[in-house]
Amino acid sequence: MSPLSSASAVALAAILGLSSPAITDGCVPLALAGDEELRALYQSGRSYEAFLGAATRRADLWESNTRDAEDIDPALVHRARAVGGSWHFLAVAIDACSDSVSTIPYLARLVSLVEGLEMRIVDSTAGRAVMEAHPTPDGRAATPTVLLLSNDFDEAGCFIERPPQLQTWILENSDWSGQQLYERKMEWYREDGGQATVEAFVEMLEAAGRGETVCR
Repeated sequence: MSPLSSASAVALAAILGLSSPAITDGCVPLALAGDEELRALYQSGRSYEAFLGAATRRADLWESNTRDAEDIDPALVHRARAVGGSWHFLAVAIDACSDSVSTIPYLARLVSLVEGLEMRIVDSTAGRAVMEAHPTPDGRAATPTVLLLSNDFDEAGCFIERPPQLQTWILENSDWSGQQLYERKMEWYREDGGQATVEAFVEMLEAAGRGETVCR
C-alpha cells in the first residue's frame, strides 16, 4: 500500500478543519476536501484480498468471517444491485480491530456480488483524517470508518465503527466493564451473522441512489 504523502495528508487535515470541535451527529462531507484527495487516498488502498492475505492479528477470525460472509442475505444483495451505478467504498480498518473483523468481511462479500461496487482499505495512519472527521457518537475516531464515494469520488455516505443497533446498545450500557461489553459485543456479532452490517450498507447505497447522504 502506498499511503498519501505527508504533504497531502497535512493538506487534507487542514482542509477538513480537524482542529475544530468534533461533529458527532452526522458526516462531515469530505467532498469539501476535493475529490482528488479522496481519489488519491482510495487508490492508495489495498483490495480486500490483499488486506486479508496480510492480516496477522485475529487472522483466524478474519478467515472464518470471510467464509461465513458467503451466506449473506440474497434479498439484501438484490436490493444493492437494484441501486445501479458505480460506487466506491473507502474503508479505514486494521486487522487487530474487533469491529473491523466483524464487519469488513461482510461488506467485502457484498461488493464482490454487486456489479458497480468496489472497495479499498487503508490503515488508521493513512486514514486518520477520515476517522477524525467522522467520530463515533461519543466523540472517538474509530476503526472501521467506511465512506461511500460516488463514481466521481464525492462522499455519499458513511458507516462508523459498528452497526447502529449495536452501537446504541453499547452506549446505553457504558456502565458495564470493558470485558463485559467486549464479550457481549462479540456474541452479538456471532448471533447476527453480518445481517445488520450488510443491511446498513445497503440502506446507505439506496439513500445515495436517491441523492441522500446517510451516515450511521
